[in-house]
Amino acid sequence: MNIRSRMIRKIASLGLCVAIAVSGTLFASAPKAAAAASTSAKADKIITLGKKYLGVKYRLGAPSGSTQMFDCSSFMQYIFGKYGVKLPRVSSAQATKGKTVAKSALKKGDLVFFESSNSSKIGHVAVYIGNNKILHTYGKPGVTITSLSAAYWKSHYKTAKRVL
Repeated sequence: MNIRSRMIRKIASLGLCVAIAVSGTLFASAPKAAAAASTSAKADKIITLGKKYLGVKYRLGAPSGSTQMFDCSSFMQYIFGKYGVKLPRVSSAQATKGKTVAKSALKKGDLVFFESSNSSKIGHVAVYIGNNKILHTYGKPGVTITSLSAAYWKSHYKTAKRVL
């Protein structure tokens, strides 16, 4: 075999190795992309379900599973639970679940927690729905959509968790 033939074989072998390495990298990233798409789809479903309850009355201590009335944590427990995400009954316990997320990195479906008016303890939970808005329930409006930049919510923001 002459030098030219060996050189062509080496180049072909190297090219094949590179092709295999690149395709392996592409296939390895495919499950991550699929998981991200699946998470986003689940978040959209949870938010769509939650929006069906806009205007439903707020009642502190509303029973789990009730759709006639909600408090903030029973609402989150209900809409997330319908899509297989089990959450504790109260907002302070819900805040112990998932991965902490910076406010600047919020994604649809993240749980957002707020301090009580008279304490630094967690007293309220909402779901982030994108575009700086949250879906939640409290007081007179019941289930509603609010800007995260509204004065009260901005000043009482505590943390956020990713449970999806």
